[in-house]
Amino acid sequence: MEKNQKINCTVGSCKYNDHTRQECSLEQIIVTPIENCDTKQADESMCSSYQKDRN
Repeated sequence: MEKNQKINCTVGSCKYNDHTRQECSLEQIIVTPIENCDTKQADESMCSSYQKDRN
């Protein structure tokens, strides 16, 4: 993986979301499958690095 890869994010409640650029401020994230979900769509996974912003 290239070092300059960006993770775009629009989850406003995550503390790692840079709201002005809509980018994740983490260098890497963990993507986890959702159990018993077989939709063949994006909802089969979630960002496990999410943490609620306290603001």
